[in-house]
Amino acid sequence: MVLDLDKPTPEAFRGAVLALGNFDGVHRGHAELSRVAGAMAQDLGTKPAAFTFEPHPRSVFRPEEPVFRLTSPQLKLEGLTQAGFAQVFVLPFDREIAAIPAERFVDDLLVGQLGAAGLVCGYDFHFGKGRTGSPEMLQAHGLAAGIPVAVVPPYSWQGEPVSSTLIRTALEAGDVGRAATFLGRPWLVRGLIAHGDKRGRELGYPTANMQLARDCRLRHGIYAVRMKIDGVWHDGVASFGRRPTFDDGAPRLETFVFDFSGDLYGERVDVAFVDWLRGEEKFDTLEALIVQMDADSARARDILANTPPFLP
Repeated sequence: MVLDLDKPTPEAFRGAVLALGNFDGVHRGHAELSRVAGAMAQDLGTKPAAFTFEPHPRSVFRPEEPVFRLTSPQLKLEGLTQAGFAQVFVLPFDREIAAIPAERFVDDLLVGQLGAAGLVCGYDFHFGKGRTGSPEMLQAHGLAAGIPVAVVPPYSWQGEPVSSTLIRTALEAGDVGRAATFLGRPWLVRGLIAHGDKRGRELGYPTANMQLARDCRLRHGIYAVRMKIDGVWHDGVASFGRRPTFDDGAPRLETFVFDFSGDLYGERVDVAFVDWLRGEEKFDTLEALIVQMDADSARARDILANTPPFLP
């Protein structure tokens, strides 16, 4: 539900336990917030809901340095639902929202308009004008309002605190396996398949081409992937980068789907990254490129044959 501060919230949407955060990536740490919110909601006889912002605040204040978003708004919404939230409140974020004092944010919006039965946040959650709102401040206002507030400490997985920053760093290094470890699932992107230059077809590797978000900082290179087409996952190999052998153009994701012959132009698909194969290279001849593509495909097939199937 997209919130409008000028309109009352329907009664059916009020009274939830609200978990607060940006939730980029909807990773294992966010799943812990969902678990805590769900337990509190069960105790209070209500439901857990996520409260988040769009777009990311940094894109409002520093548009020239956009943050590398791990999930698009739609994928974040789906991820929050899968994480166990019964509903999701999205507050459109702009400079006017950022100027709301933290006290008003809690008293007028969370407690007043949404009728929060309880609040849950991470240990490092800050909000409101000048980011003066803090977990401690939330606890104080919750006490005054007579509602419980839970502050979730750093959540660790395999001995490391999970964070969106950690996952971004892994993806920037091309370590999609490490990113998946902390996400709790493979990292994926969604987009429309567009017409490319048809070079892949001429080389015997017809590819499905996608433009990723401008802020994407995934390391350029070759990956073993799976593409979801009409609800079914298909194995493949993908190149993300500037195609240095040809044009050094704008970054593009080009995916060769194994054993598939359908027409994908105009289709919206998901591409999940399973493993890193190698960095992007410039080849002196097309023959050398084809030899390498054959090797990449064979290696990707081996990796994916030993990777458990994805759920639909």
